[in-house]
Amino acid sequence: MWGGRFADGPAAVMREINASIPFDKRMWRQDIAGSQAHAAMLAARGILSAADAQTIADGLDAVAADYDRDGVPEDLALEDIHMLTEARLAEKIGAVAGRLHTARSRNDQVATDFRLWVRDAIDQVDAALGALQDALIVRADEHVDAVMPGFTHLQSAQPVTLGHHLMAYHEMFARDRSRFADNRARMNRCPLGAAALAGTSFPLDRDATAKALGFDGPTTNSLDSVSDRDFALDYLMATTQCALHLSRLAEEFVIWASQPFGFVAMSDQWSTGSSIMPQKRNPDAAELVRGHAGRIMGCMTALSVTMKGLPLAYSKDMQDDKPPVFEAHDLLGISIAAMTGMIETATFRTDRMRALAESGFATATDLADWLVREAAVPFREAHHITGRAVKAAEEAGVGLDALPIDTLKAIDDRIDERVYDVLSVDASVASRTSFGGTSPVRVREAIAAAKAARAGETK
Repeated sequence: MWGGRFADGPAAVMREINASIPFDKRMWRQDIAGSQAHAAMLAARGILSAADAQTIADGLDAVAADYDRDGVPEDLALEDIHMLTEARLAEKIGAVAGRLHTARSRNDQVATDFRLWVRDAIDQVDAALGALQDALIVRADEHVDAVMPGFTHLQSAQPVTLGHHLMAYHEMFARDRSRFADNRARMNRCPLGAAALAGTSFPLDRDATAKALGFDGPTTNSLDSVSDRDFALDYLMATTQCALHLSRLAEEFVIWASQPFGFVAMSDQWSTGSSIMPQKRNPDAAELVRGHAGRIMGCMTALSVTMKGLPLAYSKDMQDDKPPVFEAHDLLGISIAAMTGMIETATFRTDRMRALAESGFATATDLADWLVREAAVPFREAHHITGRAVKAAEEAGVGLDALPIDTLKAIDDRIDERVYDVLSVDASVASRTSFGGTSPVRVREAIAAAKAARAGETK
């Protein structure tokens, strides 16, 4: 490509370290699309003849058909997908292929291809997260009234419902989708036409190429156009946050599937056995989702460190921008699919959840609230009184709702029989009617709103 300047070819190691075709071949569809838009614009502006533009367009279609049928060959001598495609185009149509690179550089070409690829990746992730949300909604709807312990510090805190717990993750993934949507909106500007770094003297129509490729418009500074990788970092940061949420849910499944908890039975589809212990059912899918989060965080860190000290405009370091994005995307996609499958097929042992909710004095706060509401006791005093009641129940080996009224009145004579209306786990969850609370009434409202939102998306 640069034989006019260099007398000798690259060393073998230089050829290998310089080539990106082994990984950037994933962008062949985006590269073809960008080239088609560029050629059409050149013809519209009179920079290419209509005949040459048609020849190039037909040739690019033929190259794309080859790639689609046979895959993309890895020729290290041609370095990257851009040079490979240009070489394949020349094989198809001859010297006229050389006109395609008029008024563009590989710098703006790769920036455009990469944006197109990340944009497509965002659309794929959004669809997958929507399916995961659907699975959560379905299972939450099934278990709106199923009581389970709510935890802080992994200690029994207050009773909640399984439906409420699952909908908490629905909210997390909704935020993830909003982050990806923000990323998509912010990045949707086209670098094509920035050329190497300074723009070009040819009379381009950058708005036309931007529109042809589905962008909102062209980027506004040629230096920034070719050196910006914020869109890739934004994608990796959104991917990292999503992986964190997946990891938290995966960890819950690992804990819940353990015998001490026994809250969930994982299906055979998402479990493995042991080579030596025939009784084992291991939640390996959940553990791998949890593990993938660390690798995805590593991808985000890798690109951040690559970009942190680069001067304007393009530097060859930026060739390493794509592998972490590709890896993170693949890991996130398989993690979302696995978690969706686990949610859809899990058997929730709600009897076990209820038993543990009833055994951990989870309605203690309800007793304190009752004292505040019915006996006008200051909350700090009510907290102290409730602590004494918990101690009495613990010593007697019973739940708060099983303490005799005489025992409760001996602790504080302002307590009367009405307190039993709030001391069961069912009464506790039913009372949590504040907006966003665990009351089945509120959870049904949240599920209805989530269903309506999904229905609106699919119209």
